[in-house]
Amino acid sequence: MESPKFVTRTLDERVGILTIHNPPANVLRLDLLDELAAELDRIADDPAVKVAVLASPLEKFFVAGADIKELANIGSSAEGTKFSEKGQALLDKIELSRKPFIAAAEGFCLGGGLELVLACHMRIAGTGASFGFPEINLGLIPGFGGTVRISRLVGQAKALELTLTGSAITAEQALSIGLVNQVVKKGAALDTALSLARQIQGKGARAVAAVLDTVLSEGSRTERLQRESRVFGELFRTEDAREGIKAFLEKRVPNFKDR
Repeated sequence: MESPKFVTRTLDERVGILTIHNPPANVLRLDLLDELAAELDRIADDPAVKVAVLASPLEKFFVAGADIKELANIGSSAEGTKFSEKGQALLDKIELSRKPFIAAAEGFCLGGGLELVLACHMRIAGTGASFGFPEINLGLIPGFGGTVRISRLVGQAKALELTLTGSAITAEQALSIGLVNQVVKKGAALDTALSLARQIQGKGARAVAAVLDTVLSEGSRTERLQRESRVFGELFRTEDAREGIKAFLEKRVPNFKDR
């Protein structure tokens, strides 16, 4: 198997770090997307990884978006739809993962880069980061699930403003509308994301997955409440729930086994 060219995976305690490196701007070319998909599958299958962080080593770019040269080669509606579906399937691997993903965003997060950030469950931004959907300036729209995720996260009105104008917003503006969780000093996004990830990796994996399952569930209010009750009840069958309750009563730190 060939060594990854664009995406590297490292392990920090039980936090998997996926680093995208395609200078100068980290554009999402097709072979990079294939590499990222393979690494996401490895994260999902690796029991040593409980939380994942997405990062870029480039100072000015998290991800600048899709490779415009590749977009120029799309010659039909069918090809465009296939490209969109490929990107959507990739980002669904992140959003639908039972392991939390945290984006450590520094620099420009544009187009597909913003879609990648939105697919993560939490987002840390360094001061100086900027977020935008410039696709409208190409006569296009976000195609990797961006229109769905941005409206769900910041509301329909702000989603329309971002997608219709193509204008970028600052990290501070992104925080004010709920697009990111935290804004930290420039260069500190990765360390902050890792600190957050380490807090989560100390919890029981079954309960963490249950949180993702219920918070991100869709349906009517009644259906979501019923799902919460069912998942809550199922957790009482786990060793971790018994250990967590026992540790609380004994006034000690729980020793979760992810079972």
